[in-house]
Amino acid sequence: MAVSDQSLAGVAIPDTKLATEATELIRDTTDELIYHHSRRVYWFGSLQGRVRGLSWDPELLYVGAMFHDVGLGEAHRGSGRRFEVDSADEARRFLQRHGVPEDSIRRVWTAIALHTTPGIPEYMEPEVALVTAGVEYDVLGIGYEAISDADREAIVALHPRPDFKHRILNAFTEGIAPKPETTFGNVKADVLARYVPGFTRGDFVTTILESRWPE
Repeated sequence: MAVSDQSLAGVAIPDTKLATEATELIRDTTDELIYHHSRRVYWFGSLQGRVRGLSWDPELLYVGAMFHDVGLGEAHRGSGRRFEVDSADEARRFLQRHGVPEDSIRRVWTAIALHTTPGIPEYMEPEVALVTAGVEYDVLGIGYEAISDADREAIVALHPRPDFKHRILNAFTEGIAPKPETTFGNVKADVLARYVPGFTRGDFVTTILESRWPE
């Protein structure tokens, strides 16, 4: 099968102005690690959608995939917000500039904001479910065997992942270490616990017991 930068594994990048500008923006404002990862998320999410028999809007899924990690960038490290929210807000601003309907914007925002929250997105709209599915496939290997070797190899040939495991963990660490409080109750606390000396994760039980309530 010939490898194209727009179509492979039976899945095409949307041939629209919105998708083209999203590609250009992410390529210009992130590094090659995040760019290649985001493109893989679109293809892996789409293939997982096919396996699950879902119907989705490719353009919305593409924008969700492309923007899902922009909040890790240096510009957002002093925001005090979870990087997922910063990423979702960037996507919302992009879509608003293009006059996209509010319901579509909400889907993309939700898909990005929830992409590190397991157990919920799979029960929501397909675009929400499949951004997470693509991320979980590329980062965690969840559902690895559901995609054929040939399709997986074609995607990775177009968007390589050299030493991806360590490099993405480093990107997570750099993106969230300046705001460690944002990891309370979410999976990124595991990253800081491994890679940031002196990090102490927030504890849900302790927070309850030490709250201002007198009883």
